[in-house]
Amino acid sequence: MHFLKYFLFSFSFFAFFYSSSQTIVSYSEADGLLNNYVKCIAVDPNDNIWFGTAFGVSMFDGISWTSYDQSSHPLMLSNDIKAITATTNGDIWIGTDYGVNKLHSGVSGMTWLPFTTNDGLANNKVTSIDEAPNGDLWFSHSSFSAGVSVFDGSNWISYNSPDLPISGVCATSFSDNGDIWFASPLDGLAHFDGTNFTNYSANDGLLSNYSTSVLIDNSNNIWLGSQDGMTVMNSTANQFTFHTIMYTLPPPDTLNPVTEITKDSWGRIWTTIYVGYLAEGGVAYWDGSQWFDFDHSDGIAGPNVKSLAIDSQNNVWVATTTGVSKISAIASSLHEIKNMSYHIYPNPSSNHINIKFENNSITAIKLFDNLGKTVKSVDDINRSSIRLDISNFNSGIYYLQILVGNELVSQKIIVN
Repeated sequence: MHFLKYFLFSFSFFAFFYSSSQTIVSYSEADGLLNNYVKCIAVDPNDNIWFGTAFGVSMFDGISWTSYDQSSHPLMLSNDIKAITATTNGDIWIGTDYGVNKLHSGVSGMTWLPFTTNDGLANNKVTSIDEAPNGDLWFSHSSFSAGVSVFDGSNWISYNSPDLPISGVCATSFSDNGDIWFASPLDGLAHFDGTNFTNYSANDGLLSNYSTSVLIDNSNNIWLGSQDGMTVMNSTANQFTFHTIMYTLPPPDTLNPVTEITKDSWGRIWTTIYVGYLAEGGVAYWDGSQWFDFDHSDGIAGPNVKSLAIDSQNNVWVATTTGVSKISAIASSLHEIKNMSYHIYPNPSSNHINIKFENNSITAIKLFDNLGKTVKSVDDINRSSIRLDISNFNSGIYYLQILVGNELVSQKIIVN
């Protein structure tokens, strides 16, 4: 069993509950939504909300609804919308299993211009459309060895295996320095610095290889969603924090499969979670110190949550298979999610490891060998630093797991 699984059963991870009179409004076909099965959401620069459904596209301007499908717009490649994005210049793009469309205003009205492999797309199955800071569009393909397609408005290029994982890409995100990060459905995370590709997997410290989404926060930390929860890597990808209970489930089910991640203007992280075999899910946000969640019992349209987006007023729009919901803006006292600053040194080492946190107290520590066996455990520490004796350990790779408040921090340790 993977060392992380041992750790999840060994440490109790604190869950927090949110209850208030927070306003949640839901919309369905009865209100004008084209279809209740909503798979993706985008917000354009005018705060119009765009919904990709199983039967076409709906747009809500806050008062009225406009819908698009193949019957009224035959250039649409499919009614089953898998991805949707609104670019900073107001363009609307949709992704399907048959290519992508761009909404275009022409002399004859609104049309959906199609783009397929015949035009330069690497693969017609598109799972995510993400805009880079320079305006380029990155189209993710989760098909075998498909990778990503990049469109600069005129020209297409593509990246695929062996640079990117052979299982493809399901989402893309961008650091402030221009670096690009790719979530892979079977192979973890990939990083592109403009020249070189680097791949990360569970062997490197990720919570799971089965990634679903990726987001770069305001401090350039990388949030990677997976079937087991969330891995957070610092900007240099050498420190790891795990979040596995963002949304509270009945015991013994605790792991939170993530379906999407986004952030609001305060820098808070929002995520959607759905556990298929339990038919239960919800929305949660991280305020920098703890998670708060919302689900069907709070007014969310349904338990099968698929996607979310946040408008300019910090209203959170949630897509489910039974309609959409708007969670009204929740004020924050935080201006930005702060980094957790810590040092683990020396590494490699043959005698001891120093662990020091700048502004946090260490609660407990566990050390695992490469087979997942616990080789050292220290509880009830409650101080910011500790010196860990490793002089009796055989040479090799070990995994250090640190409980700090309600966060897990992971670090690979090499014993000489």
